[in-house]
Amino acid sequence: MRAQRGVTVVVCLVMMLLVMVLGASAARLGVQDEQSARAERDREVAFRAAEEALADAERAIDDGSAVVAHGACEADPAWQRADLGGEAGGACTTEYGATTGAAMATGQGALPRKKPRYIVELLACHQPGADASAPQACYRVTAIGFGPTPGVEVVLQSVYLPGP
Repeated sequence: MRAQRGVTVVVCLVMMLLVMVLGASAARLGVQDEQSARAERDREVAFRAAEEALADAERAIDDGSAVVAHGACEADPAWQRADLGGEAGGACTTEYGATTGAAMATGQGALPRKKPRYIVELLACHQPGADASAPQACYRVTAIGFGPTPGVEVVLQSVYLPGP
């Protein structure tokens, strides 16, 4: 009988250890889910900011206030040489709202940590079926949006053909 009492204690300790391991695994899984959700939210904030920058550039092109890459910034493709992040003064790029007067809240909570930036390049485009000797002016717009936390950035690019 006495030998069995010792076995019972060992079995109870093993069961407690298993329950503790399961609890720790569940807690870790919960933390990972929360981190994943936060990262996705930050990426979505950056994506929406970049989309807003593309729309701002299109408004600037339509109203004639767009700063089109020229001089040293004109090298093809200019977006690869531009300071999209704005760390070096934003060479060759335009900050959101700089030419259109549009406003964007930044810097707190789930907002972008800073305003998005973009670069506008002039291209020669040909419409399908149109005379290839008469290219039409279109613009390649490259924009970067920033998330609420450093290191979260989304770059989008579009080709914009202004309406008549």
